[in-house]
Amino acid sequence: MTGDMPGIPQVMKYIVLALIVAYIVVLMLFTSGSNRPFEEVEAEIGNVIDTSALTKVDAQRLKRNFGLNSADYAGVMYYTSESSMSVDEVLLIRVRREDQIQEITDALDERISSRSSAFEEYAPEAVQLLKEAQRSVRGKYIFFAVSPDAGEYRAVFDRSL
Repeated sequence: MTGDMPGIPQVMKYIVLALIVAYIVVLMLFTSGSNRPFEEVEAEIGNVIDTSALTKVDAQRLKRNFGLNSADYAGVMYYTSESSMSVDEVLLIRVRREDQIQEITDALDERISSRSSAFEEYAPEAVQLLKEAQRSVRGKYIFFAVSPDAGEYRAVFDRSL
């Protein structure tokens, strides 16, 4: 009678296998890139950005703030606050080549570090926003947001791909 029923180890083997397959599927979905055009992703994020607090700025501001040249990338969207007392900003970049990702993430690290140092003495709430910055690399897209609404912006980015 006991030979007809699978044992607990046999059942556990299948459960573990199913969990591994599910994990791989989820991992592939969240680390994969997107074939969506930059303009579509930019439009979706641009629709939710609080334009009363953030203004879309040009390539010169990107170069000054991050040391990045927008002409090197397949697409760039950069919103920042016009107030020098604010750390709020949203950046979306689509790279041309995978090797550009590291240079951008290094620039993001440097931006957070320098802004944290600049604000630590007189604006602890700004430093906290910098610590809670939302960053994501998905395929050829890089997303970065410092804002009280950064989580919402990140969610829109994730859904837009």
